[in-house]
Amino acid sequence: MTVAGGSSQRLHVMSAFEDADTEETVTCLQVTVYHPSQQQSGTFQLIRFHHREKLPSSEVVKFGRNSNTCRYTFQDKQVSRVQFALQLFKKLDGSVLSFEIKNMSKKTSLLVDNTELGYLNKMDLPHKCMVRFGDYQLLMEKEDGESLDVFETQFLLSPRSLLQEKHWPPGRPVPEYGGYLSCCPPSTSPTETDESES
Repeated sequence: MTVAGGSSQRLHVMSAFEDADTEETVTCLQVTVYHPSQQQSGTFQLIRFHHREKLPSSEVVKFGRNSNTCRYTFQDKQVSRVQFALQLFKKLDGSVLSFEIKNMSKKTSLLVDNTELGYLNKMDLPHKCMVRFGDYQLLMEKEDGESLDVFETQFLLSPRSLLQEKHWPPGRPVPEYGGYLSCCPPSTSPTETDESES
């Protein structure tokens, strides 16, 4: 009898284990940020560092100056109200989520590794890449997960230039200003004043 009872308990435990939902891994985008005057200006003060934030995969994640429309806000008048946006998608032949990045600024080009994106230009975000605009440097690294419903972001603050640290190629001229996208001292590019609120 005790053998049958033990066997019955073991079956019940195995059944409960098999019926339990398996926990899916979640895609995570880790963003390491740097700006030459980040200590003095407080440009990243509204970003929570070392915290994983879970977001629905349907959300378009905007970065910029306008805290009403952007999830991640830079406290800097030289940043556009909406600088760029990230959106998730699943490739036709893929099983994991991918990101696309779109430049939303009419005033400033966005450099993704060595590809320059003008206003409303977009591209697939590589698994690991450097995103630059003005004096901002963002190293973006994607960790794949299984979930198609949610993803996570995590921000880290670099104490030194990511270009020097990771040996990324130097900036290229930006036609709008005739300057360079690089890690040089803060630029004297004009403050944006008339871009639409959206």
